[in-house]
Amino acid sequence: MGFFRGLNTEAYDRQYSDRELTRRIFQYFKPHWKPLIVIAILTPLGAAAAAAQPILIGRGLDFLVPDPKRLDILIGLVVFAFVYAFLNWGLTWWYRWLVAKIIGDVMSALRNDAFDAAMRHDLSFFDEFRSGRIISRITSDTEEFTQVVQLIADLTGQVLQTLILMGFLFSISWRLTLMLLAFTPIVSILALSLRRLARRVTRKGFQVLAEVNAAIQEAVTGIGVAKTFRQEAAIYEEFDEVNQQSYRVNLRRGYALALTFPVLNSLSGIGTALVLYFGGLPVAAGAISVGSWYLFVSSMDRFWFPMINISAFWSQFQGGLSAAERVFALIDADPTVQQVEEAPVGRLRGEIVFEHVDFRYTENEPVLQGFDLHIRPGESVALVGHTGAGKSSLARLIARFYEFQGGRILIDGHDIRTFDLHDFRRQLGIVSQMPFLFSGTVSDNIRYGRAGITDAEIEALARQIGGGDWLNTLPLGLETNAGERGARLSMGQRQLVALMRVLIQEPAIFILDEATASIDPFTEMQIQEATDLILSRSTSILIAHRLSTVRSADRIIVLDHGRIIEEGSHDQLMAQGGHYAELYDTYFRHQSLAYVEEVGARRRQL
Repeated sequence: MGFFRGLNTEAYDRQYSDRELTRRIFQYFKPHWKPLIVIAILTPLGAAAAAAQPILIGRGLDFLVPDPKRLDILIGLVVFAFVYAFLNWGLTWWYRWLVAKIIGDVMSALRNDAFDAAMRHDLSFFDEFRSGRIISRITSDTEEFTQVVQLIADLTGQVLQTLILMGFLFSISWRLTLMLLAFTPIVSILALSLRRLARRVTRKGFQVLAEVNAAIQEAVTGIGVAKTFRQEAAIYEEFDEVNQQSYRVNLRRGYALALTFPVLNSLSGIGTALVLYFGGLPVAAGAISVGSWYLFVSSMDRFWFPMINISAFWSQFQGGLSAAERVFALIDADPTVQQVEEAPVGRLRGEIVFEHVDFRYTENEPVLQGFDLHIRPGESVALVGHTGAGKSSLARLIARFYEFQGGRILIDGHDIRTFDLHDFRRQLGIVSQMPFLFSGTVSDNIRYGRAGITDAEIEALARQIGGGDWLNTLPLGLETNAGERGARLSMGQRQLVALMRVLIQEPAIFILDEATASIDPFTEMQIQEATDLILSRSTSILIAHRLSTVRSADRIIVLDHGRIIEEGSHDQLMAQGGHYAELYDTYFRHQSLAYVEEVGARRRQL
């Protein structure tokens, strides 16, 4: 079991019966019923054509052997071989083109459904499960499944060809045919005996591939941190460990599955030898014609080939079912966030009410217990408190990124769980502590908030912030490439782009989780101007790290371990000399003008 250590299934994985998997798979092929009918016609035609070749040649030999000088028969056989080759090429090309198109369409639909399911999951899903493993299901597993479908389509034609030949073989010698078929149960029993092992080792192979993908994704994403702390070697060692585990698992998988071909080839060799011996005696005695004997000999390969393939590739069949299981498990995973209705959402006023809300990320870590808060329409509220006080949790619950376990959250008097989430989130503007920008131009990233806005409208709005001076700091203005995750822009520029993205959206509710990174005073002033523009148009929740943001809020809420311990304006809370005053001295006081002047005076005295 050491080979499979650390390759546990995900919590949302489930077991599907073969019947249920077949039914689900059929649903993806159902829209393609017309080309499937054509394939259903071409498959037996191709099988019949392939079976006809040895039959007709065998009959020709029966006429040719008594009179070898019959050139007309010989020429006829040659012409038949050419015509057969041409028709077989045409049928095969048409068949494979249709199969490839259907399989491509099915893989595309399956990937779309898997990707859509991943996008519909709430953030807690991605907190619990590694993104690399999810990516592996959407890419590798869907491809593995469709490759198996191609294999099944090919083997279907081979099996039909064998069945057609069996009919003619029975008409020639039922004894030899039964002898040939006697080995079928042995092959089938062997294949079934390998079924459970094949499914198990194949499933582990997919799981270790997901681990490799997850390790690569994490390493590439965190390469900047790794280089900063000179940990490239450590990352390589971690990846090498996962890669070696993948090697061991797949090597064991190969050993387990490679037994099939040698055993089946041995069985086919024994069967062929027996048929040759017992069939050769009637030929010598004249009981069976040479053409019939040729038909038997050539048919044996055509018989064994699909039988060996079915058994040898049983592991791939099981791999296809395992891949389908993993993809369907992702699609069927139950979301944590549950909406009881999908009511359309009109323009919101922005009133937010928490009523006795209970929330926890994990079972033993409560964040909010019986929490109450009322935010009036158009009000801006700053949330302050030590790390872990629950500030970000409130914002995430309003955005429906996480599910609360008790109480109610009301928006404009309506339970938040009754809203159509797409309509509701359209009126939310969220700027996270680490603004995420997509690879593309600055204008593309701003337009992400409202697709129809023009560059002229974006620039006009951007000019309202510091006269547009921040645009002049960008090499190509709005056409500057932001780079992956915004890497080509400074933190301040990223924040301004993220705020612009929200500003053009004109949200009813604005949530700002300020970055703590140091920025120059000029950029901070521009960020504050952009923030003020949004604050004047929406209900705002500010997770504040800057004194200017705290002071601009209508009300300050002081949180401690998920409870409101103080609230009021800056001056009121400072006058109380309580927890906020302590936080101010710790986090905000050094940002004030009075503090800067005081430090300057001390330095002059020195």
